[in-house]
Amino acid sequence: MTLFEKIRCLLTFGQGVALPLPELSADTTPTQLFEQWFNDAKKSGVLLPEAMSVSSCNADGQPSSRMVLLKDYDEDGFVFFTNYASRKSHELNDNSKVALLFHWNVLQRQIRIEGTVEKISRQESADYFHSRDRGSQVGAWASKQSQKLKSDNELKERMSHYQEKFSQGEVPHPEFWGGWRVKPHAIEFWQGRANRLHDRICFEQKNDSWSQHKLHP
Repeated sequence: MTLFEKIRCLLTFGQGVALPLPELSADTTPTQLFEQWFNDAKKSGVLLPEAMSVSSCNADGQPSSRMVLLKDYDEDGFVFFTNYASRKSHELNDNSKVALLFHWNVLQRQIRIEGTVEKISRQESADYFHSRDRGSQVGAWASKQSQKLKSDNELKERMSHYQEKFSQGEVPHPEFWGGWRVKPHAIEFWQGRANRLHDRICFEQKNDSWSQHKLHP
């Protein structure tokens, strides 16, 4: 983080405690409010404002969470990318229910998202894959994500193998790598306030329309 970013973080720290949530019109969508808050987080200087926790459950109902990066969002949902053979992908294939969490401490804000997932199109995944730096593209081929390493050198050896294999021309998009789109049905915006009297606004989707209500802190 640069000195300027550190100063910007310092100036915005605790801003949420002092400033309540504005009143929202009845036709405000959660996507509109998310975009406003996401832009606020980027302006605040917080490191990786696109970082979010993804929680899934295995067949036994055991939840697991991990941090990933949001790569796209719109009215249809929130998109992240991963290896389709990873633990998270296996769990999402078996149980499409999922939860996301954004936490921007410097603004005393968090956003909780609940919904279901679906894979994005292969073309969308390929387009994003080829927008990544070459090292990340080769790394996607080298990593057997979530599988046990046979030795400390296995990953390094696999990386060297694929660097040589794809030394010329474009790195092909692997079929086992792509995006998931989280289609929300509930989104809660949490704003920290003094005396723990936090603001909470919840959006719920029913019959393709959104309703909103406030919650006790």
